[in-house]
Amino acid sequence: MSDLGAPLSRRKARQANAAPPAGFGRSLPIARVAFGALLLILLGVFAWVLVVDDPDGGRPSTTVDIVRAANLDSPGGLAASDAGPEAATGPTAPAVLEAEAPADSDAPPDDPTLVADLVEETEFGQIPRMSPMGVTPFQTYARPSDTPATAAGKPMVALVVSGLGINLNGTLEAIQKLPDTVTLAFAPYGKSLDRSVGAARAEGHEVFLEVPLEPFDYPDNDPGPDTLLTGQPPRDNLSKLFHVMSRFGGYVGVVNNMGARFTASAADFGPVMEELGARGLGYLDDGSSNRSLAPQLARANRVPYGRVNALVDANPARGPILAQLAALEAEARKSGSAIGIVSALPVSIDTVAEWARGLADKGIEIVPASALMKDQNG
Repeated sequence: MSDLGAPLSRRKARQANAAPPAGFGRSLPIARVAFGALLLILLGVFAWVLVVDDPDGGRPSTTVDIVRAANLDSPGGLAASDAGPEAATGPTAPAVLEAEAPADSDAPPDDPTLVADLVEETEFGQIPRMSPMGVTPFQTYARPSDTPATAAGKPMVALVVSGLGINLNGTLEAIQKLPDTVTLAFAPYGKSLDRSVGAARAEGHEVFLEVPLEPFDYPDNDPGPDTLLTGQPPRDNLSKLFHVMSRFGGYVGVVNNMGARFTASAADFGPVMEELGARGLGYLDDGSSNRSLAPQLARANRVPYGRVNALVDANPARGPILAQLAALEAEARKSGSAIGIVSALPVSIDTVAEWARGLADKGIEIVPASALMKDQNG
């Protein structure tokens, strides 16, 4: 029977048996092709990792030259040969240290010219001491000179330049310009004290250490870090004193920086003067306070002592400075000796250097400050 004559149900069954499934040609190839493609991609990635050495996994990268660390102990800080042309100009380049202020630690390097028996090691570094045989830093580091006892009545003037060491270039210029009989006092705050003090001592200058002491208007008028203060436990003030004393060596004594309140207090100043006496150091009073107990305390503790007669550059101009130096000469003729103190201003340095060149013609001798200080240990 033909399909046209067969019942409708039988016709549908025969057609179903004869024709392939309607979805067979479309679904089976697509799934298998997709699976095969994914497998090929995974195999390709695996082969790329094995063959190509790219530990960064394709991340963007750049190559930067590693610069060898510079020697910060050298005077110039970063060496140009080490840093390369871009080190000083690139946006992330380290700051180049100024040549006049190389970094150094709180305790400066050992000074080979220091006498070993006159040095004590502390937690702050080396500080002066009296030797086991009783030899003192004041006696050892004082510049040899005539004294009032040996000058046969010749007038003598000592001049102390204060505030040195903070500006290295200015300090070195002052050392070059001033006669070696001028005494130099260094503040404890410079970053190149080992270099500047070493240069001063190499040129024959006698050196002092400036110690910051509390003035009446502290803290509005502040002499600097580690200022010794009234009303503090003696141990705290002595700790500050030792820290300041460790900044450099080879000094004959200390000179106060301000300190009108502190030097008027026996309870606070007494332990400090006692320590100076035990260590064989001198004390030079800058003469700024008439209430200072330094003369009495120095005598009681056998501390070599002297007092400044005049602040030479209270008016920092050539004319007034020369007038004060003339007054210092007159005092020396009258009393036999006089001590002046001057700051490290360029105009002061230049004027003093000019004045000193003609002093011998006036019959007056420039001597270091220690020559006019009474050594009560001698």
